[in-house]
Amino acid sequence: MNKVPLTVAGAEKLRQELHRLKTVDRPSVIAAIAEARSHGDLSENAEYDAAKERQGFIEGRIREVEGKLSNAQIIDPKLLDADGRCVFGATVELEDLDTGDTVTYQIVGDDEADIKEGKIAISSPIARALIGKFAGDVAEVQAPKGVRELELIDVRYV
Repeated sequence: MNKVPLTVAGAEKLRQELHRLKTVDRPSVIAAIAEARSHGDLSENAEYDAAKERQGFIEGRIREVEGKLSNAQIIDPKLLDADGRCVFGATVELEDLDTGDTVTYQIVGDDEADIKEGKIAISSPIARALIGKFAGDVAEVQAPKGVRELELIDVRYV
């Protein structure tokens, strides 16, 4: 399986989710199954069916998170020495040359991406266009409304 790039914060978030799944969600669904079983006939027991379905989801998510963590390549942006180049984990400040708007994004793994928090996936069109560029460079990004030109104003490793 391929390595999954994660920032230190992203890996910690996955570890916390795994801990919650194993210590809170799994025991509660087991209790719900036991409760539903106590009601008798399982063939017409909707509570039992729902609890079993939830258990399947939780177990699947546990396997998925464990797989991602076991294949993780954890990258600490603070330890990067990329000589000002845009790389995974970097925080970039961009200016849209058409509108003059500026935005700040951190380039993170696919599982960590959250545009509301200013985190874009390494696989996104913007991130792919920025990788390897330096402050002052202009990147052309194919967007739904056409090609956008983004100037890379600053690259930080925080």
